Amino acid sequence: MHHTAIKDAAAYINDKLTHSPELGLILGSGLGVLAEEIEDPITISYQDIPHFPESTVSGHKGQLVIGNLEGKQVIAMQGRFHYYEGYSMQHVTFPVRVMKDLGISSIIITNAAGGINKDFNPGDLMLIKDHINNMGDNPLLGPNDDALGERFPDMSHVYDTAYLSHAREMAAKLKLGVREGVYVGNSGPTYETPAEIKMLRTLGGDAVGMSTVPEAIVSAHAGLRVLGISCISNMAAGILDQPLTHDEVIQTTAQVREDFLRFVKEIIGTLPN
Repeated sequence: MHHTAIKDAAAYINDKLTHSPELGLILGSGLGVLAEEIEDPITISYQDIPHFPESTVSGHKGQLVIGNLEGKQVIAMQGRFHYYEGYSMQHVTFPVRVMKDLGISSIIITNAAGGINKDFNPGDLMLIKDHINNMGDNPLLGPNDDALGERFPDMSHVYDTAYLSHAREMAAKLKLGVREGVYVGNSGPTYETPAEIKMLRTLGGDAVGMSTVPEAIVSAHAGLRVLGISCISNMAAGILDQPLTHDEVIQTTAQVREDFLRFVKEIIGTLPN
C-alpha cells in the first residue's frame, strides 16, 4: 500500500482520538470480546476509514476500538483481514502500517488455530515462539519503502523474547497451563488434509491457521515488538476422527474466553517497556 494511503487512514482515525495509542491488538476468530473490556472506547467501523478493506468472516465485527485497557492506551482490531478473502497481502497488513503510523510500538496478535502437536487439546492457549510462512506469498514482495522498514528484515526474533518471558510469568501467576510452539500460516480457505498436517508436524509446526504470519512479518519490518497468542480451537485433520468446522472454532473460543481475557489483560497491564 502506498505511503499516502497509510497517512490518509491514520489522519482520519487520529482526528477522533484524545490519546495516541501505544499498543495494537489484533483479535482473531471469536476473540473480539477483549475489545469490549476497553474503557472510554472510541469505535470506528472499517468501512468508514479511507483505504481500509472490510472484514467478511463470521466472528469478526469489522471495527477499531480505541481506548484504555489495563492502564495502556490501545487500538484493537475487532476482526481482521485474511488472504483467503481475496485481499492482497498488502491489504491484509495495511492496518498494521496504520497503527504504527498512529504511534504504537508493540502489538499483540491473536488467532484461533488448529492443534498439530498431539499433546495439545482444544481450548489450550499457545504462545507463539516462531512461525513458518507456508502461504506462498509475502507482504514485503515488491518495491521496498525505506520509510516503512528495511529491504531485508531479520526474522530471527519476530516474537519478542522479553514479551514471551513476561507472558510465561503471567501464565504461572494466573495458574494457567499455557503452551508454547511454532505457528504455521497457511493460505486457506480449506482446512488442511491429514497428509498436510503430518508434513507440517514433521517440519516442526505445533499449530496451524490462516492468519497472523503476514501481520507478524509487517510488524517486524516496521520495528514493532510482537507477542503472538493462539487459541487452540480444534485438533487439526487426521488427529481426531471428525470433520473440521468454523462453528467448532467459534464454540471453543467462547469456552476459553475467560482464561483468554484474564491472561491477555494481565499481560497488557504489566507489559515491560
